[in-house]
Amino acid sequence: MDPVRNPFAPGAGNPPPELAGRAIVLDDMSTALQRIAIGRHAQSSILVGLRGVGKTVLLVRIKDLAEGFGYRTHFVEAHEGKTLPELLTPGLRSVLFSLSTIEGAKEAGRRGLRVLRSFISGLKVTVNDVEFGLGIDPEPGSADSGDIEADLPNLFVAVGQAAKAAQKPVAILVDELQYLTEQEFSALIMSVHKVSQSNLPVTIVGAGLPQILGLAGESKSYAERLFRYPKIGALEQSDAKDAIRTPIEDEGARIDEDALDAILDVTERYPYFLQQWGYDAWNIASDDVIRLVDVKSATEASIKALDESFFRVRFDRCTPAEKRYMRALAEFGPGSHRSGDIADKLNVKTTSVGPIRGKLIKKGMIYSPQHGDTAFTVPLFDAYMRRVMPTFT
Repeated sequence: MDPVRNPFAPGAGNPPPELAGRAIVLDDMSTALQRIAIGRHAQSSILVGLRGVGKTVLLVRIKDLAEGFGYRTHFVEAHEGKTLPELLTPGLRSVLFSLSTIEGAKEAGRRGLRVLRSFISGLKVTVNDVEFGLGIDPEPGSADSGDIEADLPNLFVAVGQAAKAAQKPVAILVDELQYLTEQEFSALIMSVHKVSQSNLPVTIVGAGLPQILGLAGESKSYAERLFRYPKIGALEQSDAKDAIRTPIEDEGARIDEDALDAILDVTERYPYFLQQWGYDAWNIASDDVIRLVDVKSATEASIKALDESFFRVRFDRCTPAEKRYMRALAEFGPGSHRSGDIADKLNVKTTSVGPIRGKLIKKGMIYSPQHGDTAFTVPLFDAYMRRVMPTFT
């Protein structure tokens, strides 16, 4: 079929043509955002799931929802190369400048900027290796201790007070939360706690891999009361079919039922892979019907595309020792497996590979579904490891 009209959009964070199966999450977020906007309490949220389930797409949609309700928003993606203060500072500066122009909130907004200036000085925040400046005097004694767990909550309160004065709620959206340090995550939890206690219109919406649940528990015992943790996973059968069938039919084409079943089977109904297979099957189909033979041909093209991008970019971040550990894990197939069995496969003691396992968890390659178990954070990655490293010794 015409590749120009191809409705599918494989790629990290690309919005799919049909956001199927996520209505409950979005409805719950819509309710929470509206409650906060009118001064009612609602928990902040952290979306939890593996790679490829559409967490980033949902965060972007939630950002759009918030802005539709009059929120000022700031969206950041955490990663290993930047601290949380570096990520938050530029956006909070823009938010506070915006609030400081609103009648009735000018002084609260300017105070927020002064507190932000104190925060920058106390923690020596830099952006692109240059100390971030505001051209404004700091607020003495507020958010300037140099301790992020003390200073970030005070900064959030100042933002919340400006938001309340302006009658403009604020939503801060943080993707890839698992890359925060334990201290940074603790500071974020304490900040949410403080604005919640003061009933200020500020909310955090985050997303992260499953290990974020353990990080939350380790950081603060009350984290589970402050946040909701919607689990984002593979789509239900009917939703996965809608994600493929609806965009095709919207373009005046159709897909045979056995072809649709084949896509769901090979992708295990993960949204990222559904987009990839839908995209390739569309391009391979010779007329306005996608048939089983087209899906079989698309499977080869899709696996090649994933191997060269989605899988490869993660594989290349790992050291030889880490790759060997992952290859041992892949030997057991999909799902979670006992860490001791992986060590046995490597002919070493479990304690000796503990540091390697810890580094892979930090890189977001694996996680521990429960104590003593290990699984890949990337669906279908076990098969990729067997392809890229065919033999294991």
